Amino acid sequence: MAPAPGYLSEHPLPPGITGALGLGGYQLLAEIGGVGVGRLGPQIFLVVAGDPDPAVPEPGTQISLHHQRFRDEHELSAWTALAAQLGYLRLSGYRLIPERQGLRSAVRLMDPSSGAVAAQIPPKHPGRLSLGGGATAPALLATLRALPAAGPALDPQRPELMREVILALALRDEETSGTQAVELADRALELTQADPSLDPAAALSAARTAS
Repeated sequence: MAPAPGYLSEHPLPPGITGALGLGGYQLLAEIGGVGVGRLGPQIFLVVAGDPDPAVPEPGTQISLHHQRFRDEHELSAWTALAAQLGYLRLSGYRLIPERQGLRSAVRLMDPSSGAVAAQIPPKHPGRLSLGGGATAPALLATLRALPAAGPALDPQRPELMREVILALALRDEETSGTQAVELADRALELTQADPSLDPAAALSAARTAS
């Protein structure tokens, strides 16, 4: 179960973490299903909220895949698409389980049908000189794109969830900017309200055609 839409905007990283890592005033570039991309200068990272738990008032917000020396602006779209893909998989039924490792967290993506870990996001980016290339944003994105959805990624009675799913689908396209994705999601949501038979992918395709 994903946090409510807008959770990360309303519940930023704790001041202790942002202060220790020098991230005070970071910008949240995108947010889908409790997964977002944060950036401040040369630092970029995933921002993740844990699964809501009735026993815990707030799931909390954590930082993962922290890249302190981000220099390749061409990869920025891959970071946004990675957050969107993680959010989409979560909305379809996968669970995201953050595990704190110091100030940062590794994040396990769990398949609910088997209980197996389908993918893992490390707390830190491997960096330019590291051999851990499998943990870069583009490599992780390729891994996640190969995973099937766990189930239907929406409740037809919740238009705000429908919009989240459509926005996730739009942001998975690295050629689509954040502004364009928001406009497409709003247009596609209007189409689904006019024609309830449209699923999110079909509505997004129709919105792209009409733009």
